[in-house]
Order: sequence, then C-alpha cells, then structure tokens
Amino acid sequence: MTAIRGAAAITGAASGIGRALAIELAERGCDLALADRDEAGLKSLAAEIGTQRKISVHRVDVGEPTEIAQFARESVAAHPALNILVNNAGVALMGTFEEIDQAQMDWLFDINFWGVVHGTRAFLPHLKTRSEAHIVNLSSIFGIIAPPGQSAYAAAKFAVRGFSESVRHELAAAGSPVKLSVVHPGGVATSIARASRTGVGVTDNARRAQMIDRFEAAAKTTPKEAALRIIRGIEKNEPRILIGNDARFMDILQRFRPGTYWAPLQRRIEKMAKGT
Repeated sequence: MTAIRGAAAITGAASGIGRALAIELAERGCDLALADRDEAGLKSLAAEIGTQRKISVHRVDVGEPTEIAQFARESVAAHPALNILVNNAGVALMGTFEEIDQAQMDWLFDINFWGVVHGTRAFLPHLKTRSEAHIVNLSSIFGIIAPPGQSAYAAAKFAVRGFSESVRHELAAAGSPVKLSVVHPGGVATSIARASRTGVGVTDNARRAQMIDRFEAAAKTTPKEAALRIIRGIEKNEPRILIGNDARFMDILQRFRPGTYWAPLQRRIEKMAKGT
C-alpha cells in the first residue's frame, strides 16, 4: 500500500483529470506542485484549493525537456517531501495517418510520449530517496486498442504503456521504493477533443464536429471519478488502472479478439451514435 501523503507533482493540472486529481489529493493531505501551460487555470485551481495545503504553480510546456527539468528542480526545492509524480499532460490530433504531417506527429509525441519520459527521468532521482514513492503515467484506452483516425495518438499512448511497464519491472527488480502505475482512461468528460488539433490534410469540418460530438456523447466518466479511481490505484499499488466501464469492456474485447476487435467495436459505436 502507498500512503497518500507528502507532496505530488502534476502536469496538465489546470483542467480535466489533472485538476480533479489536484483537488482530491489536497483533500487527502498532499501539498502540490502544479504544472501547465495555462497559467490562469493554475492560479484559479490554487485559489479553489485555498491555503489548506502548500501549493506551487509552474508554467511548463512538457514538450520542452528543459522546462520539465526546471519544473522538477523547483518542485523538489519547494516540496522536499514530494513523493508522487503524475505525468498527465496530453494533447489530441484528429485525422488519418495520411492527413497528418510529420511535424504534427512530432508535436504530439513530444508532449504525449516524450513528456512522460522526460518527466519520469527528471523526478526519479529524488523519488528514489523517499521511503515510498509513486509515479503515475497517463496512457489511454487507445494504448490498448487503436481505432482509425488516431494513428499518432494511439502510437504515443501505446509507447507510454510499453515504457511504463518496462520501467516498473526495472524498479521492482532493483527493489526500489518507487512504484509505477500506468492509467488507461476510457471516455472522460474533459476538453481534450474540443482542444485537439486537426491534421493538415483534413478539409471536412463536419467530420471534425462529428468526431467531437461522438467523443462527448461517449465520455460518461467525470474527471472526479477518474481522479478517485487513480488515487485508489496509487493506494493499492495497482500496476494498471482502467477507468470507466467502456475501458474495461474494450480491454476485455481486445484480449479475446486481439486482431479483429475493431469490427464489433465499430458496430457498438455506431449503435451508440444512433441512440439504439
């Protein structure tokens, strides 16, 4: 069991799951180092939590390794007892592989994959000095299944999963006090779809709108519910944290039909879109 105490560093903390996690961890006694590009959102969050906990806010672009390294140094200086790291920040990119260019794919990987790697590397030396510590890396249900139109996102989230599982096994083999969980949320009601970028080759705005509407219709889990599930996973040292009934269903489907899961899943999605 990992106790929720000390302090937590959270990237992508200004909204969505990151924001909900900050609030829930603060209520459980954690001090917080909060990172995001959205400084106004960070200040709003800090004001909402109030003075019950020590909070430091940091404007960080996780696509920039030097900014992550600085975030780690400043966080440890402000919170010497820091023992939880949540690599949560992420972005989305809509379009088929042929509709997105290499620069767009690099942009997404810099944030969704390399941001996790650089965050883990920057904080791990300090976390290893704690009697117990925990790293939480956000993958996605798209780190388990890979739908069409999500080639870049799925590739990065599969990479997060593989990286996290390998590092977890390395830490365990070394007898490290650091535990690691990889999180696979299904549809969570956040702004990630509306904030997504569109491939340079996508000219059909109606298709983008339809994709956003489908995501929001399927996003049944609230950020608070996701945060509570992650906290429970930390406390129980769960290596894999699935969030939502949809994620659990898709995980099971992929296990039974690893090469052919998409056809039945597409039929299910189309039925949901029609409200049947």
